[in-house]
Parts: sequence; C-alpha cells; structure tokens
Amino acid sequence: MRRLIIIGAGGHGKVVADIAMRVGYRDVAFLDDAEGLAECAGLPVVGRASDWGSFPDADFFVAIGDARARERIQRGLGGRAVTLVHPAASVSRRVEVGRGSVVMAGAIVNSDVRIGEGAIVNTGATVDHDCRIGRFAHVSVGSHVAGAVTVGDGTWLGVGSVVSNNVSICGGCMVGAGAVVIGDIKEPGTYVGVPARLLR
Repeated sequence: MRRLIIIGAGGHGKVVADIAMRVGYRDVAFLDDAEGLAECAGLPVVGRASDWGSFPDADFFVAIGDARARERIQRGLGGRAVTLVHPAASVSRRVEVGRGSVVMAGAIVNSDVRIGEGAIVNTGATVDHDCRIGRFAHVSVGSHVAGAVTVGDGTWLGVGSVVSNNVSICGGCMVGAGAVVIGDIKEPGTYVGVPARLLR
C-alpha cells in the first residue's frame, strides 16, 4: 500500500487518518500550515500544505472542512486525491463515489446514488436511493437525506438535518443543524428551522 498524505491536521483529518488505516494504509502523515505542529492523532506532520509536491509517490486526501479551500487544494493535486470509505459504512453496489470523497463510519448510502468529487458523507449520515450529492458538498454527522434528493455543489447539510424526498437544494447553501428541508431551495444562503427557511 502506498503512502497517504493527508492535507489538514485537524479533527476531520484525525477521522480520515483512522479510515485510511482501516482500509490498509500503514504509512500515513499530515501536511498542515499551523506553526509548530509536529503531530496529529499520533502521526507526523511532515510539512506545510504547499509541500505536497515533495511527495511524488504518495496518495493524497484533502481533509479540510471548508468546501472552497478543499476544492482549491484538491484541484491543485492534479488527480492524485484518493477516495476513502470506512469499512463500517454501508454503501450499495450501485453507488458512484467521486475522487477525493469520504464516506465515514456508520453512514448508509443506498442504491443509485452519485456522490461528486471531494464530498463528505459524515458519521452516521444516511443518503437514500437515487440521490445526487454535489461536488465538495458535506452531509454532516447524523443527517438524513431521503430518496431522489439533489444536493448542489459546495452545500453543507448541518448536523442532524433532514431533507425530505424529491427535494432539490442548489449549490452554495448552508442548512443549519436540526433543520428540516421540505421543499426545493433555489437561492444560495443559510437555511434554519423546521421547516427550513432562509436566514435574512
């Protein structure tokens, strides 16, 4: 198994490192721009994010929560980002998971789902049949996405949020923790409450 370099030595990076080791990586290290940071989760920090070119034989994963930063860094890697799926996730045989995406422990992704590149399906989240999860989107911990939902590029579904079936959410949205989306969202912005409404 090749070496894995994780860009981003924060909480998200810690979880990604555990997944990487569970799927067989034995040589895992981090790159991070924090001054004086020598280790993360017991693994070495071997340079800054911009140092990725110093590791020509490594695989990479961008473990940064901010969607725009994650996209910018992953684009710079030129196709070298890998996809990680935790062994304790349940992912249908008919799911497409894009490059640089992660599906975490306890997540359930059902039949005929497409997950774009750089996306996060976080711990215990569920994505039901025929959904489209956009590039660099984030389905947060314990979120539930019903069938035939479209989540646009870069959209963040907050912790414990719920999206009803046959709903479309445009790109660039933030859906607050515990919010319930029952109708299409066509305007980027922050949506909170039950039912979810645009926060002005």
